[in-house]
Amino acid sequence: MSKIGTMSVEKQPAPRPGHRAVDRANQVRLADVARAYYIDGRSKVEIAADLSLSRFQVAKMLDEARRLGVVSIQIRDPRNRLSGLDDELGSLLGLQVRVVEGTDGVGRDNSERVGIAVMDVIKGLVKPRMTIGIAWSRALDAAARFIPDLPACNIVQLAGALGGYGPGLIPRMMAHLGEHPDIYTYPISAPLVVDEPATARDLMRQPEIADALSMADRLDLAVVAIGAWKEGESTVWDKVSQRDRDTGTAAGAVAEISGRLVGSDGTAVHTDLDDRTIGATLDQLASATDVIAVARGAGRLDAVLAAIKANLVTVLVLDSPLALALLERLKPEAEEA
Repeated sequence: MSKIGTMSVEKQPAPRPGHRAVDRANQVRLADVARAYYIDGRSKVEIAADLSLSRFQVAKMLDEARRLGVVSIQIRDPRNRLSGLDDELGSLLGLQVRVVEGTDGVGRDNSERVGIAVMDVIKGLVKPRMTIGIAWSRALDAAARFIPDLPACNIVQLAGALGGYGPGLIPRMMAHLGEHPDIYTYPISAPLVVDEPATARDLMRQPEIADALSMADRLDLAVVAIGAWKEGESTVWDKVSQRDRDTGTAAGAVAEISGRLVGSDGTAVHTDLDDRTIGATLDQLASATDVIAVARGAGRLDAVLAAIKANLVTVLVLDSPLALALLERLKPEAEEA
């Protein structure tokens, strides 16, 4: 797993149907030029000589590479209070961390911005033939339309739908990706939580859902959201009965991931909610090679730490209020150790 640096140069995946093959060839050429200039440190003159081009043509190609997103550059301004926060947290947690500004200055919800950061991380990790699992969250739903072009791969929906939130872009994204001839999708056309265990068992026997849950055994990359098991910090909490809430709390739950509960020590918390939840298990998520976890808000501090202890995070995408709360908790502990 490569650490997010200050610059990335990426070869673009295969184009969508309707794009000309020459577009991909051009992007590959731009990536080669950008790599030579930004990574290998070669001059424009040297590159031009190798390719029988003028220095001005090389400069134009570098500009085009940035415009098309073949090259992305991140500047860490030391005057910014968040500068270097992801690296500092990453070192304390032993994870890859991506911090997103908490608000846009006018108090609007930052879910789309956090979701876009997740999509950017996906772009950096995805490789051909991977099996990628995606769970629902407000941030991912808000940013689903920004999902990058993907190579040939399997896309697995990790949990049923949680109705009543947002425009439902994740199901539409699954349907759209399913139109790509080299991408196989495994949707779950069912609610996340049902009223009776028998209903959940019947739904999970349906071939389409059974196939999706089976594919969750072989995840290369999983994308999940971390909620805290308390009011206002978990969309599942809002959808279940007070009995379910009380039972989970009494059993020690502090975190919730797609309806699965986790205690502060990172162990799974089992209640009868498990038998009514339609989605991947914690063991399936933990077995994935990489797990991108997204969380927002300082109220999810303990939930994030629990998920990390449960081996459910290798890449953490979070907003700045939560990042600063984590730093305040972890830095004194690290200094005492």
